[in-house]
Amino acid sequence: MEIEKLRSEIRRHDDLYYVQARPEISDQDYDKLMRRLVELETAHPELLTPDSPSQRVGGAPIEAFTQVTHAVRMMSIDNTYSEAEVRDFDERVKKLLEGRKYSYTCEPKIDGVSLSLRYEDGVLKTAATRGNGTVGDDVTHNAKTIRNIPLVLKKPEARSQKPEGALFDADSALGTQHSVLEVRGEVFIARAQFAKINAAQEEAGEEPYANPRNTAAGTLKQLDPKVVASRKLDFIPHGNGEIAGVEVDSYTAWQCLLGALGFKTSEHFVQCKDVDEVIAFLHKFAEVRKGLPYDTDGVVIKVDDFEQRGMLGVTSKAPRWCIAYKYQPEQAETELARVVFQVGKSGKITPVGEFEPPVFISGTNVYRASLHNYDEIARKDLRLHDRVLVEKAGEIIPYVVGAVTEKRPKHAEVIERPKECPSCGSKELEHEGGFTSCRNASCPAQLAERLRYFAGRNQMDINELGEKLIEKLLEKGHVTSLADLYRLTHEQVVDALKRATTTGESNPSKAAQNVLEGIAGSKGRGLSRLLAGLGILHVGNRTAAIVAEHFGTLEKLRAASVEEIDALPDIGEVVAKSLHDFLHSASGAKLLDDLVALGVKADEPRVERTGPQPFAGKTIVVTGTLKALKRDEIKKKIESLGGKSTDSVSKNTSFLVAGDEAGSKLEKAKKLGVEVIDEAEFLRRAGG
Repeated sequence: MEIEKLRSEIRRHDDLYYVQARPEISDQDYDKLMRRLVELETAHPELLTPDSPSQRVGGAPIEAFTQVTHAVRMMSIDNTYSEAEVRDFDERVKKLLEGRKYSYTCEPKIDGVSLSLRYEDGVLKTAATRGNGTVGDDVTHNAKTIRNIPLVLKKPEARSQKPEGALFDADSALGTQHSVLEVRGEVFIARAQFAKINAAQEEAGEEPYANPRNTAAGTLKQLDPKVVASRKLDFIPHGNGEIAGVEVDSYTAWQCLLGALGFKTSEHFVQCKDVDEVIAFLHKFAEVRKGLPYDTDGVVIKVDDFEQRGMLGVTSKAPRWCIAYKYQPEQAETELARVVFQVGKSGKITPVGEFEPPVFISGTNVYRASLHNYDEIARKDLRLHDRVLVEKAGEIIPYVVGAVTEKRPKHAEVIERPKECPSCGSKELEHEGGFTSCRNASCPAQLAERLRYFAGRNQMDINELGEKLIEKLLEKGHVTSLADLYRLTHEQVVDALKRATTTGESNPSKAAQNVLEGIAGSKGRGLSRLLAGLGILHVGNRTAAIVAEHFGTLEKLRAASVEEIDALPDIGEVVAKSLHDFLHSASGAKLLDDLVALGVKADEPRVERTGPQPFAGKTIVVTGTLKALKRDEIKKKIESLGGKSTDSVSKNTSFLVAGDEAGSKLEKAKKLGVEVIDEAEFLRRAGG
């Protein structure tokens, strides 16, 4: 069958690329295979399986995490920064094993987040976070997006990676009986990928993430697996939980088996015959770790033999058979001399600390570091002129560890939030949690991103207005607000087009005319798209559509109170206040007045509903993954047939349409006695 052949071929190429690092085909050819597989599975949904490679791209968002009880407790590991304490650990092992011969393994302590993978008969069943060690969160939907986590284990005979000197037969380890393998390991983000993620954050006007570890932890707890897939997490196994139907007697054998089953194992895993070899490895790895593509903060040392581990036992929180040796981070002390403010393209104002003198860490001088937000400043108790300790996350990104409070000078000052925007001088600032944002719609630091968003496909849909052209229009001063787009002349666009490309434009006059026509065409998009395109805090496409359909015109919307906006379905007080504040702010009001004066349509055409209205007067909620219809398609269908589509279940809900993997909304509907139907029944009621 073609589907099975494609799946097998894609799995082979996944292993070659993500595990063995020796790809055989181009990305383009790989994409062709994946597209063909998705085409076949779409045409034959009955053949779709949970372990198909197509399921790695991320399915529909879930509504909440469920909890998983670990079959074997995920314990923490005792740490040490001292070689003497490593030798003390060895003495304790020697004493408890009462003269038996033993050996150790050493492997990098990757700075990530722990994950437990449970395989039953070779198929991934669940992936769970550590949680409290006994119970963790089920993140299987996210783990499936991590490319080097096998969805189905390979047959051992396909490839066996035996560490040098290990006597282990992977083929016979599995046997033929029912098997359970719990593979524990570390989820992390490689340094290069973290740099790309932060570049994208900055491009979007958002604050960069502090470090790869926290970003990996936050990503793994995302409700939307598509977001997780885009972050390109990595996984390396470092332990085990429950093992049944599998014969392994040592950690070295376990590592060998994992390599044979398709996992990417650590290339720096070593066996050490005694503590002297362990210490020698610690010295060697101190230099090696600096060149690794991911962050490490130490080495994990373990007794190799599983039977001996059982003899050594555990304490209340940690095993007696392992210890983590952690390297002292490279830190430097200096003065937090100044705090300056940077305005992101979304309006968020980020405090940045500047140091005097600059400090030399990991090969470079560090002059400044982001302080992130005011909650973080308070947590670290940072003050202006404090002596502070500075490190580099992953030896790349500088950050302030904390203040040396015992050296705090008398003239140290509390770091205050700005009272006006450092870019435009506006006093229209919004304080939410630890963040401060400028709400001036014409703030220069925000304008480029606002223009790109305003012109986006789901907003005003000005396809001709590309990123480089926007940059040049701003650079030349032709555009200083969103409204200026509709004031552009032919000559101004020609001038910007000439500067927006290094190759030159064969006919800039014609291209300029296309741009102006695209801008003119956007005037008739309507109130819903206009509101969505303004970048109002908390107001996205769905909210804009609800508001526009209800009020119909900008004039009526402006006359509405916060309470009247809040009363609309799926809006809420926070969103209503944000929209109301924007409409009545000086900058927001002027921008809307200018746009209307320039001919931008600010009313919403009423949808004329003809034909049968089977859902008239009904409030309908959709949850889970649907097969025939996309989520936005079914919502449009509900509204076209007279119904109201909302996102939350209540006693006023007429019925719930439940697709695959329906979550908490389904449970709530059952508790409230709300009728639940499947997609097929919905289509029947809708008339096909």
